[in-house]
Amino acid sequence: MSVSFLEKERIDRLKICVIVPTYNNHKTLQRVLDSVLSYTSNIIVVNDGSTDATAQILENYAHLVQVDHPKNAGKGIALRNGFKKALELNYNYAITIDSDGQHFASDIAGFVSVLEKEGDALLIGSRNMTQENVPKKSSFGNKFSNFWFWFETGIKLVDTQSGYRLYPLQKIPTRYFTNKFEFEIEVIVRSAWKDIAVKNIPVQVLYDPTERVSHFRPFKDFTRISILNTVLVTIALFYIKPRGFFRKLKKKGLKKFFLENVLESNDSNARKSTSIALGVFVGISPFWGFQTIIVLGLAVLFKLNKAIAFTFSNISFPPLIPFVIYGSLKIGSCFITSDKPLLLNTTMTFADIQKNIAQYLVGSFVLATILALLFGLTSYLLLTFVNNLKHKK
Repeated sequence: MSVSFLEKERIDRLKICVIVPTYNNHKTLQRVLDSVLSYTSNIIVVNDGSTDATAQILENYAHLVQVDHPKNAGKGIALRNGFKKALELNYNYAITIDSDGQHFASDIAGFVSVLEKEGDALLIGSRNMTQENVPKKSSFGNKFSNFWFWFETGIKLVDTQSGYRLYPLQKIPTRYFTNKFEFEIEVIVRSAWKDIAVKNIPVQVLYDPTERVSHFRPFKDFTRISILNTVLVTIALFYIKPRGFFRKLKKKGLKKFFLENVLESNDSNARKSTSIALGVFVGISPFWGFQTIIVLGLAVLFKLNKAIAFTFSNISFPPLIPFVIYGSLKIGSCFITSDKPLLLNTTMTFADIQKNIAQYLVGSFVLATILALLFGLTSYLLLTFVNNLKHKK
């Protein structure tokens, strides 16, 4: 198939290269390279320690930039070294295409068109995972990955595992935890956290069981991916989501945030007041260090307003902490006696609380329940009252 000079000119003008990581895909590598050459010669091949006929095949492509790994280091390292080489050659964007023959070079034009139309973004080729010959484990793995990507970033995609992608090289993160298959998950999550748009575009896919060689090791690689998602979820709940909340709060201002998320939210009064009650309960309860992950997790589980729940979970901010602890101890003393009662003064230490830990724990849960019910009921009545005033007007 002949490709117009204009198509190649677009790729050169935007400074786009194509990175082809390969490991023991000698059956399909030549076909992949020839098809990409129909669109551009800006190709970087990363031979990740192949032990088959890959080296002999690449001898026929000496005019292409090649990065050779003496030993197999993993797809993540292959991609990262490909990015590094692309930056050294002053490319702004890199399209990555797998060498197993599942992708069509004709879709390169689609990536370029979306880039020209929408500007910088990390584009992921969306495959039709329901078509014939698509392995069931690939379809399940993709759904699994899509869910966790949404949980970690709030972005819904239909395909997060496709290796056919366009990366804005100047904007994606430079530091990562991972080196192998799970890198492709980490890079899109971290890019989304940097406010880089991450989007799907449709691409064709071919799964030929007679040619395709998969290096995915179900147990080892799934374990790695699970560990990575555990780390990313923890970072998202303890840092990214609170950061996003405070950025939004700072940008809008407390008054506007309250109006939009509480008074003018489309949620029902019951849902908003329940979200407030949940936030207060978790904020008062002795979940020190885990309040954010618990309140957001419960808000997602019970389909409540996450912004409201998170806001009210911060009820125990530093100036109020001594009063919360003292109130918990006083209420707890009604159920559990202590030989050494505490007084609310500057001499109270954490060691003192430890000596009365049972009293504190019982009291904190009782106090949390009482305040949650009080805040929830009061907010429901106030929201109902405000809504009635609006309807009268």
